[in-house]
Amino acid sequence: MALEFIGIDPTSEKDGSPTVWVEEETADLIFQGEKADELLAALVGGQSWAPDHPAGIPAHEWVMRIPVHMVPIIRKACDVAERRAAGGSEL
Repeated sequence: MALEFIGIDPTSEKDGSPTVWVEEETADLIFQGEKADELLAALVGGQSWAPDHPAGIPAHEWVMRIPVHMVPIIRKACDVAERRAAGGSEL
């Protein structure tokens, strides 16, 4: 597995940093971020958000918080992922 680094939260401290990568083979987006606190996790897991999906957060998943100022980095990751999935070249 190879990852292409896209960006890191420029306001973060050195002991933890929301970060975004694109997995090179699958073009999946990979996120590192702050794990949601109990209140946010309860809000997300407390109801069904999509038809035919039960409420709750499956044991193999979790909710994370990504700062809004990382939107441009995430947008760049989406562009890279779309090009990679389409077999296009990187910029």
